[in-house]
Amino acid sequence: MRTIVITDLDGTLVHNMTYSCDPARPALQILRDRSIPIVLSSSKTRAEIERWRDRLDIDAPFIVENGGAIYIPRDYFPTRPKGCIERSGYDVIEFGVPYREVVQDLSAASRKSGCEVLGFNDMSVAEICLRTMLPVADAQLAKQREYDEPFDILGISANDLLNAIEATGKSWTRGDRFHHITGPHNKAMAAQRLIALFAAAYGSVRTVGVGKGYNDAELLKIVDTPVIVRSRFTVALLRQVPHAVVTNSPGPYGWKEGIYKAVGAGSAAA
Repeated sequence: MRTIVITDLDGTLVHNMTYSCDPARPALQILRDRSIPIVLSSSKTRAEIERWRDRLDIDAPFIVENGGAIYIPRDYFPTRPKGCIERSGYDVIEFGVPYREVVQDLSAASRKSGCEVLGFNDMSVAEICLRTMLPVADAQLAKQREYDEPFDILGISANDLLNAIEATGKSWTRGDRFHHITGPHNKAMAAQRLIALFAAAYGSVRTVGVGKGYNDAELLKIVDTPVIVRSRFTVALLRQVPHAVVTNSPGPYGWKEGIYKAVGAGSAAA
């Protein structure tokens, strides 16, 4: 049986303030040694995740912008997935709607609700750096969005805003720093499609999912072994995924701990 790890990035594999992943590297090496694919699934853009794949020496398919699309390196699977499109050396399976549409619908929901917002589309690279602590080069990559708009709620009518977003037919979720407006998709929908592709290629698979925020909840529900990396969202997540493994540590230390527990590494590589 082939094991697949599907993991969030910020606040899990990567520290959400320093953006260091060094504490997680021993667990990453265990997964490489065992030929376990590491699927990055994040609210980050394709350009951001491509940079992290290079930094982490990961070659598996990845899921961008809260399930907006799956990017599969060409010829990764024996058979080309049905319904994909070719783009920049990838077979791409899209679930999201065009970025300009979610930006327009966020603006419309803001006007309708009377609740002011500030989205990435309206932020300069410098503003994104200040709000995220990203380096300038990474903030520029974060602006290259295709399916999902992160935004800050500035007004006091947050519930009215979120209801107005739903009235447009779009979805919303919450990450560590921002809310996000998306099309009718989430990380779990994309993960289920990708898991089916792995199963078709390799037979039965066992899935490990790693997350820490509200936007990971649906993903954690559909994997065989859900791992919650400790954060301020842990109690709320446990209500939705009560059988999850919960780490003692946050961030990449917690990610390492969770991977050891999920793949049976024990204390050998601690």
